[in-house]
Amino acid sequence: MKAWVHHETGGPEVLRLEDRPKPLPGRGEVLVRNRAVGLNPVDWKFILWGHPAWAWPHIPGVDGAGEVEAVGEGVHHLRPGARVAYHNDLLRPGSFAEYTVIPARAAIPLPDALSFAAAAALPCPGLTALQAVKKLPLPPGAQVMVTGASGAVGGALLQLARVRGWVVHAVSSSAQAGRVLRLGAASVTDYRRDGWREDWAKRITDQPLEAVFDMVNGAHAASLAPLLAANGHLVCIQDRQETAPLPAFTTTISLHEVGLNGLHAHGTDVQWGRLVSAGAAMAADMATGRFDPQILEVAAFDDLPAALARLKAGPNPGNRVITL
Repeated sequence: MKAWVHHETGGPEVLRLEDRPKPLPGRGEVLVRNRAVGLNPVDWKFILWGHPAWAWPHIPGVDGAGEVEAVGEGVHHLRPGARVAYHNDLLRPGSFAEYTVIPARAAIPLPDALSFAAAAALPCPGLTALQAVKKLPLPPGAQVMVTGASGAVGGALLQLARVRGWVVHAVSSSAQAGRVLRLGAASVTDYRRDGWREDWAKRITDQPLEAVFDMVNGAHAASLAPLLAANGHLVCIQDRQETAPLPAFTTTISLHEVGLNGLHAHGTDVQWGRLVSAGAAMAADMATGRFDPQILEVAAFDDLPAALARLKAGPNPGNRVITL
């Protein structure tokens, strides 16, 4: 098979298109013939960082969509020809290839009406956003803030929050205001404007925030903790809080971290079943137009390194997808 591999760490330019052995599925695994690949920031970051668990050369990529080519021993719920999308463990050989072996429990069934390009945009952004919103027991009408709202995960989170009836205040660039409002935001704050945090410190008197979803970093999330109402929730999607951002026994907020890849090593089959079921529902909503896959770019397999470089350079108001 053809695969994009790297023999060393570095930028997207270290990727090389090579012939690699077509893999075989083991017990509990399936072989997927990739028809589309979703690009995510974690892809270029780990090409740059590397990982001690990798065998070199390494095939990167966590998201893909295609048809089941073969099933391994013990797999009874999937058959060759089944249309699936997946998020693969970043420690395994990945999706930047014509074929990828994945755990069968991670395969998300797809409706026939959904294109593989749209399906490949689902797993990492959609399931990450899904994990984030499911951490919070908030009722309809709850006021929440989403930073980084114009990105792929932010756009998915806006849509999931809207369905739950939450009132979402997006923080993004003013250039993306129309888009984030369409995806479900009730208001948009330009993060480039000086004093926006101070303005929000005044607004919370009338609009107390019950949750903040942050997609920047831990320090940025900590700076927003004072905006939360008592018993509010601070959800870190790009990082985590190593220490409590506020004094004990004050507003007693809850701290949450979100890391989709950790579910591969630590998630149970029951948890994966729930996640895949929710992913399948999201795919069905994509097929009927109720959920926007936020496709920013569709590029050819030969253009993968250049598309990944465009993702790294940004901005990325949506998902970049590769088709095979």
